[in-house]
Amino acid sequence: MQYSKLVGLYRQLEGTSKRLEKTHYISELFKQTNDLNKLALLIQGTVFPNWSDKKMGVASRLVIKAITIATGFGVSEIEESWKETGDLGESAKILTQGKTQSTLFSHVLTMEKVFSNLQKLADIEGEGSVDRKIKLISELLTSAKPDEAKYIIRTVLEDLRVGVGDGTLRDAIVWAFVYTPQYDASTNEMTLDDEERKKYGVLVDQVQDAYNITNDLGEVASLIKEKGIASLQELGLQVGKPIKVMLFQKAKDIPDAFSIVGVPCALEYKYDGFRVQVHKDKEKIRVFTRRLEEVTAQFPEVVEYVKEFVDGNSFVLDAEVVGYDVKTGKHLPFQKISQRIKRKYDIEDMAKKFPVELHVFDIMFFEGMTLIKKSFKERREWIERIVKKVDKKIQPALNLVTDNIDEANQFYSDALQSGNEGIMAKNLDGVYKPGSRVGYGVKIKPVMDGLDLVIVGAEWGEGKRSGWLTSFALACLDETGNLKEIGKVGTGIKEKTEGVTFAQLTSLLKPLVIKEEGRSVDVKPKIVVEINFEEIQKSPTYDSGYALRFPRLITIREDKPVSEASTIGQIEDMYLQQ
Repeated sequence: MQYSKLVGLYRQLEGTSKRLEKTHYISELFKQTNDLNKLALLIQGTVFPNWSDKKMGVASRLVIKAITIATGFGVSEIEESWKETGDLGESAKILTQGKTQSTLFSHVLTMEKVFSNLQKLADIEGEGSVDRKIKLISELLTSAKPDEAKYIIRTVLEDLRVGVGDGTLRDAIVWAFVYTPQYDASTNEMTLDDEERKKYGVLVDQVQDAYNITNDLGEVASLIKEKGIASLQELGLQVGKPIKVMLFQKAKDIPDAFSIVGVPCALEYKYDGFRVQVHKDKEKIRVFTRRLEEVTAQFPEVVEYVKEFVDGNSFVLDAEVVGYDVKTGKHLPFQKISQRIKRKYDIEDMAKKFPVELHVFDIMFFEGMTLIKKSFKERREWIERIVKKVDKKIQPALNLVTDNIDEANQFYSDALQSGNEGIMAKNLDGVYKPGSRVGYGVKIKPVMDGLDLVIVGAEWGEGKRSGWLTSFALACLDETGNLKEIGKVGTGIKEKTEGVTFAQLTSLLKPLVIKEEGRSVDVKPKIVVEINFEEIQKSPTYDSGYALRFPRLITIREDKPVSEASTIGQIEDMYLQQ
């Protein structure tokens, strides 16, 4: 497929905010290609599925050098254009229109060529790697038409800006290969009767279930196109390929939790650790965070505990890694052990300083069987059968099945006195729904949750804070997965002491800068932080419609992906509850 066809789709997507219109445009292009894996990824602005540990890893400065080679414009001219547009992709488009370099060796770009060059970026290492990366990008830009250059650069920088979420791609697969509903473009509505709407809902659920298992929409689309939707029944969870975890909404108290999940229900401690998926395939054990990043090397003791104290050759566990104090044995808050997630050196010393234990609370796969459609009661029985309880190493999450309010309140009180955040309540018949906040489980905590928000910008500090980024702009997710700003935070961040520091945030955000104007910078939305606040207020200033009064940064959520950031819907609920 010529890359210009995909660029045409990008323009259409950028030109509308209507979800159904986007769905229609994507479905039409899906019908025109057999390479759905590549197309689905490029529409998401990447060349690697989200479970892959490979990244293009290209900074803006390197991209500027590639534009220089391809267009003949100097670095200062490119930077000046970038300041004016605020979008290096848009600048590449403008400069390509007026480029001075010869295009003798240019050729028509294909989607496959763009995909191939961008994938190669992740594998280049060692001496001369910068020059080789620049060559791969500039090779594409040399042949690119202006709009093609724009979207190549945006893809390289992982900043596509066309507003397409997983749900839109999922529906486009249904429209393209299974069932195209009647769609009225003028009203942006599907004209379905009750029977058609029910049929359509079932088909969407089937595709969503397949995506939940594979975590790869391109794979799902290819299978449906080749073998039909019935073939999705053949899919099973693959060990070594992490899936999105099931999420839980918040209940006000025990009676509210009982009303949501039903009784009797299972109660478990809600630990203040970080969530992991543990995959074992024979002798190979791998540990992933909820961001789907592999942290096996950072937690060698977890690997040893699973190897020694969990029976089975092949399984996938959902668990919580919880730190504890060496002297007192008491659980430590997440902030204390979060620094281990990114650690690459001195791992043994860190393990001694901040030891952890593993609490297993769910299982998704065992010895060739995908278990996510089994009831929680059955899954819990599997856990108790295969996971040994070894103090300060590994155990099944503490569990109580009850329908008694007094028993539940006592369990809740015990959990809090033990230093935990609260408890979970789970429907005994509930299935495992990856990536969903469904009524199969809720969390009960004594205080209002903080918000998990995404840093989208910052300002360079002045005076003694010059050289550091400060005053961080925060955003939440809307119903379509787009980021909407909700305020700024500058408190809760330290200068030199323990905790989150300005230097730490600056080192994380500096490589993510995509626009710089005066002291203000925009950054790629990659870093999630936990924010506490005094109050949520309505606000016309921010496009989320809300603002936070006295926000305070608590910690960096190294374990959380942007897709799990707090949503406007959750914020509305909290606003009404306060």
